[in-house]
Amino acid sequence: MHLIVVGLSHKTAPVEIREKLAVPDSRLGEALSRLCSYPGVKEGVLLSTCNRVEVYSVVDEIEPGYERIQEFFADTHLSLSSEQLTPHLYWHTGDRAIAHLFRVAASLDSMIIGESQILGQLKDAFEAALAHKTTGVIMNKVVKKAISVAKRVRTETKISEMAVSVSYAAVELAKKIFSNLEEKTVLLVGAGEMAKLAARHLIAQGVRHVRITTRTAQHAIDLASKFGGTPVPFEQFKDEMASADIVLVSTGASHYLLSAEDVHRAVKERMNRPMFLIDISVPRNIDPAVRHVDNAFLFDIDDLTQRVEQNRAERLNEAEKAEQMVVEEVGMLREWMQSLEVTPTIVALRSRVDEIKQAEVDKTLGRLAHLSPHDRELVEGMASSIVNKLIHSTMVTLKSEVNSSSGVAFIEAARRFFNLDHSASSRPEVEGDAARSRCLTHASDESAHEAGTPETSIPKRTT
Repeated sequence: MHLIVVGLSHKTAPVEIREKLAVPDSRLGEALSRLCSYPGVKEGVLLSTCNRVEVYSVVDEIEPGYERIQEFFADTHLSLSSEQLTPHLYWHTGDRAIAHLFRVAASLDSMIIGESQILGQLKDAFEAALAHKTTGVIMNKVVKKAISVAKRVRTETKISEMAVSVSYAAVELAKKIFSNLEEKTVLLVGAGEMAKLAARHLIAQGVRHVRITTRTAQHAIDLASKFGGTPVPFEQFKDEMASADIVLVSTGASHYLLSAEDVHRAVKERMNRPMFLIDISVPRNIDPAVRHVDNAFLFDIDDLTQRVEQNRAERLNEAEKAEQMVVEEVGMLREWMQSLEVTPTIVALRSRVDEIKQAEVDKTLGRLAHLSPHDRELVEGMASSIVNKLIHSTMVTLKSEVNSSSGVAFIEAARRFFNLDHSASSRPEVEGDAARSRCLTHASDESAHEAGTPETSIPKRTT
């Protein structure tokens, strides 16, 4: 059995392709059931987000498995022909598939490195697969491990701690000025999208009071209702400014709406308590001279953008630490997956040699009918002793080498030397999910580090 992933993402496909391939929640169950109905597809998880559509699957054989997943995509989305779809697909197997999933879960493959949404989306995809019974021992282990790796990355690195959007950078700066945002008041001047998003972030961080003003009174009333805030007449907002701890300005005005004198007066009314001003307008709406007002902290769009770029660089540094964690975790999971293969191989080997031994013993004893029961036991004991000594070193080697870089090669060699794959009697049913769900890693010398290289386009499917 083999673990594979086939999919596309924002890195390989434009949005017009991704949106056609997306699977809505209402169709997810039907899609999963149909996925696992294809020949050779044993387990499957379908991850469908705005930036990626991927199938993680356990299959009998790699190349036919790739073809079945391509068929699944094409059959599910009849508006896309194979010629349109195939150039955008990538595929991985073995260590590369595991590492890809780990990187996706840890948001190392996201459009914004360190974003937290993808982990929740992966959890939802896994829950759907569990609900529709399209996973087994291998996929359950691999996805749970991916979730664990993502949590480790978030715990042991700062990859998610630094704002990489202008709106959230404003919130990050506000938290530096006011260690606690609870009970703080925000005055939103204008209705620019980034300012509204920043206001949402501030509310999420504990801000409880929002005052809103726009040139159109009804617009201010509508926004106030949306944010659970209070509308303020536009001509009065400067008089109201003293009650605001945080002032967010985002209008289409081509001139300064707030002067240094306006801010100085407001700070004085506040008894010199700090005031944080964010000017996201272009052209700017707050006079840069405000920077010289004591206890007034002004940041404009360039300040926020600069901070975002610094944070992006920091996230990339943290991502390097996370990539190393992925390498370590892939190695540990590889050992587990390789151990799944050795158990049925050892059982099959024992069954095979016992079958041969017993057939030869029965044949010999049939010619020696005069032997006493005691002598017959001696003959059987001698045959068992010879067989045990002959296969002992093979058993020991398989167990000791299973987790080495050549473990798969040793297992394959044993199965070929003892002809374990060509006799029904040599493949007994083995109790336990692990024994039933063997999964060889493809190209055992592939490293998890290589999985960080750009995806390989899947070859065009032949018919």
